[in-house]
Amino acid sequence: MIEEIEVSRAIVENAVRDFLDCLEVDVAIAGGGPSGLVAARYLADSGAKVALFERKLSLGGGMWGGGMMYPRIVVQEEARFILDDFGINYRKERGQYIASSIESVAKLLSVAVDSGARLFNCISVEDVLVREKRVNGFVLNWSAVEAAGLHVDPLAVKARYCVDATGHPLEVCSIVCRKVGELNTPSGGVEGERSMWADLSEKLVVENTGEVYPGLYVSGMAANAVYGSPRMGPVFGGMLLSGKRVAELITKRL
Repeated sequence: MIEEIEVSRAIVENAVRDFLDCLEVDVAIAGGGPSGLVAARYLADSGAKVALFERKLSLGGGMWGGGMMYPRIVVQEEARFILDDFGINYRKERGQYIASSIESVAKLLSVAVDSGARLFNCISVEDVLVREKRVNGFVLNWSAVEAAGLHVDPLAVKARYCVDATGHPLEVCSIVCRKVGELNTPSGGVEGERSMWADLSEKLVVENTGEVYPGLYVSGMAANAVYGSPRMGPVFGGMLLSGKRVAELITKRL
């Protein structure tokens, strides 16, 4: 027999227990797009305790939509091994590897969870914790609170390292551009992404991945937004490689 109150109790108790267990983690990631999910998987595989917070209802970022809602993505040769690591099917045509965007997101999520990463949706990162000129956590609120413009105070989680994988929009890069002060970048600030140049962007998104303020790393399109690099469209190899790169950099320091 199904008892509604017991269903409610099970959901709330389990969800709150999971959240409480992630108040202190090794790595906190803002953004559940491809680079964030790849980073979460490889970090969790290394033994790190990882919590990822996505502001939207569904994780996966822009990968769901493929190219102009044609549900396919392109990955170049250098990143093909990540498709293999996640068990994503693909076919090779004209030197490019083509995969279903839907299958890709589903498997990125599934493998990240199976690796032990903790994924949370509908939670926005609205601020950072900074102690002695070092980022050591995120300040969180429900995305619905943000959307409704409600005056509700946030909560915080502590992390040894934080990753901004928030993607394209400059306004959601607030955790780096408006909160921590001068960055360890040539301009000292956030440049904003430039117009599409896939070949260049795919290289730069990996090169730009790294620590931009003590304790705070950037990956994926957030990295290109910080450095003022171009966007790449539905080519996702660089995004996947960026996620792996940031995991490698942080793993060396854990």
